[in-house]
Amino acid sequence: PSEHIITPVNIAHAKPLGEIFFSLYFFNMDNKKVILKNTEKYGDALFAAEDIEKGEIIASFEGPIYQAEKSSLLPNDPPLYVRDHAIQFDKDKWIDTSGFARMISHSCESNCGIKNKTVLVAMREIKKGEELSYDYDMTENSDWSMECQCGKPSCRKVIRGYRYLPEEIRIKYNGYISEWLKK
Repeated sequence: PSEHIITPVNIAHAKPLGEIFFSLYFFNMDNKKVILKNTEKYGDALFAAEDIEKGEIIASFEGPIYQAEKSSLLPNDPPLYVRDHAIQFDKDKWIDTSGFARMISHSCESNCGIKNKTVLVAMREIKKGEELSYDYDMTENSDWSMECQCGKPSCRKVIRGYRYLPEEIRIKYNGYISEWLKK
């Protein structure tokens, strides 16, 4: 039905990001200490090419903005697979990127988190050779879900949105959860 047509939002109306969005859009924030490598387990992933300090910016989502009532209505056709790579930054808005941010893996024991609404940062020191990951529940809260394959001892098995994130994990991630979820 026509009421479910998804279109990128005009950048000039991309609120509440405002000027922050424009600065991120025109200045790629991919960290030069990060490389993309193929893993035999699940394809491409991000790794530290050098040691990365706590708080250091890893990458940002700085591309097209999509508006939809729920994530299942986002386009997911090749080659972009928007639904699989964009992150939610407001109740009915998602943002994608052509940078490294779209390739970061999920882990239930992540070493990266979200600052503001779209910037990935290191939550702790990350050693050279270590895979970078963030918990996708730090940004998502729609009808989206996925089966987790992180294999960590604390694996939650299914990742399905911030509203299902246990309180003790929310506390652990304090300061690294998308601002839109804390409204």
